[in-house]
Amino acid sequence: MDDGRDVTIGPDMSRRKTFGERLRRLGKSFTTKEGLIGTYDYGFLFRPNVPFMKKDRRAAPFFGLNDKMPVFLALLLGFQHALAMLAGVITPPIILSGQGGANLPPDQAQYLVSTSLIVCGILSSIQITRFHIYKTPYFVGTGLISVVGTSFATIPVATGALAQMYETGFCPSDSDGNPLPCPDGYGAILGTACVCALLEILMSFTPPVLLKKIFPPLVTGPTVMLIGVKLIESGFKNWAGGNGNCSSRPEEGLFRLCPTINAPRPLPWGSAEFIGLGFLVFVTIIFCERFGSPIMKSTSVVLGLLSGCIVAGACGYFDRSGIDSAPAASFIWVHTYKLSVYGPIILPLLAVYIVLAMEAIGDITATCDVSKLEVDGPIYDSRIQGGVLADGLNGILAALCTITPMSTFAQNNGVIALTRCANRKAGYACCFWLIVMGVFSKFAAALVAIPGAVLGGMTTFLFAAVAVSGIRIISTIPFTRRNRFILTAALAIGYGATLVPDWFAYVFTYGGPNRALLGFFNAIELVLETGFAVTAFLALFLNLILPEEIEDDIPEFVAEEREHNAAWGKAADGKGVDEEGLGAGRSSSDVATAPKLTGAEQAVKRE
Repeated sequence: MDDGRDVTIGPDMSRRKTFGERLRRLGKSFTTKEGLIGTYDYGFLFRPNVPFMKKDRRAAPFFGLNDKMPVFLALLLGFQHALAMLAGVITPPIILSGQGGANLPPDQAQYLVSTSLIVCGILSSIQITRFHIYKTPYFVGTGLISVVGTSFATIPVATGALAQMYETGFCPSDSDGNPLPCPDGYGAILGTACVCALLEILMSFTPPVLLKKIFPPLVTGPTVMLIGVKLIESGFKNWAGGNGNCSSRPEEGLFRLCPTINAPRPLPWGSAEFIGLGFLVFVTIIFCERFGSPIMKSTSVVLGLLSGCIVAGACGYFDRSGIDSAPAASFIWVHTYKLSVYGPIILPLLAVYIVLAMEAIGDITATCDVSKLEVDGPIYDSRIQGGVLADGLNGILAALCTITPMSTFAQNNGVIALTRCANRKAGYACCFWLIVMGVFSKFAAALVAIPGAVLGGMTTFLFAAVAVSGIRIISTIPFTRRNRFILTAALAIGYGATLVPDWFAYVFTYGGPNRALLGFFNAIELVLETGFAVTAFLALFLNLILPEEIEDDIPEFVAEEREHNAAWGKAADGKGVDEEGLGAGRSSSDVATAPKLTGAEQAVKRE
């Protein structure tokens, strides 16, 4: 096990002494005021940003990776981390187990939410701990506060696959064509995810430099963006009342009202009441960002969800039956699913794991940055390798624990930056709180009972954040003619397949007895109807075959203008100029007085 420090192992007596010192230090942490509470300014976390209120410009102390930290503060900041990732952890199992997914019974939906919390807590501890593989240069984990949660990228693949399973008869339907519970379909997704996770494990042993060359931001950026765009469709449908059969507004039957006619207060899809509930959640998130304290800002999504639940409960939208019937406690494998491999989703899931690996690299880099650790060199490379390997292993372990693939969460980097705490004790406390939340299944039952409109107002914001992450990745590449061409070609089909998902549904008309051929056609159809998968494969292919051209290099006048503007902005802020902004032999005074080039001057210089 690696604790992030260089430790020289001495004789056995030294080992025992070190272990004894650690025990004494642990005892002091729980028996002294300094160890329990310390001298931290706890008011900093709860002080709101109210207009006309005097603001304290004094920065909170920074807790490094292995600094001493009070136990109470670690538990408090760990709880903040857990709340920051709560919405992201519970959303995928709620969507995949509900209408539009596998249509599982309420008790199984509650189980999956509980298990998602427990598994995320356990698997996050693997990333945080960082194990050294015996007699090899390889690691498992990052040794940072790198928490993992259920991946959003799996949702469009899984929902598309389940819809296809109902169409082909793999999943059952009643005489009226309404989908019945399909645990075998969910098990097929888990089994296929187990197999496809091997790709990310193999990728972890590839040097990070080579990985970035094969899968640059030009490939991963548009892929992540289209995942977010596809997910926003699901969030918006829930916002208007539900993501299941009621969204088509049938005139009769069980789903003529949302979520069903048996709900406590059913309404037609798109009713003003549903829109208002989701809007309340959305506005609360914005309100917390503007006026909230540091702890409110990092948990704004949860506070928005809470406000929507309070109003929905007061207005009678909650169904208490699931909460009342839920057991007091739950754990992994209370329900199990038959694992199998569903061929048509292998290629889309491989694309998902490529995205997860590149997402992990970006998130680990950001975590190193906000934790004030190096972002280059052998230690950084080993953190990347260990993080990607743990991500792949976590994908297998999660599927064996009945949960869809995991991804390294990025929102916790914001918590680290806000609270100025990069200490792993806070990460372990976060794991503790997640496991506690999952074990008490009444909590999970309450989450499953949240009305679709409230959930939609929250998930729409989360899913838009995924799309914005993709845009941020794209913004890091130079917009040369070659790169613009690759983006245009990849996004043309990707956007089209996302906006018109059934565009390829009538190409293959085979309906014979050859199940292998039918499965092959289904695989092609599913890939071409999954917008982000098409974009990923097309961008990867074009990036490898299209050569770099001389004119694709950034023109000298553009490079100088960028350098000039960056330095000018630094000087204007009064913060000085960094090395990249100045260039060789230039001072901040030179930059501050240098005139900007006009459009005509740029044209002359270009020629």
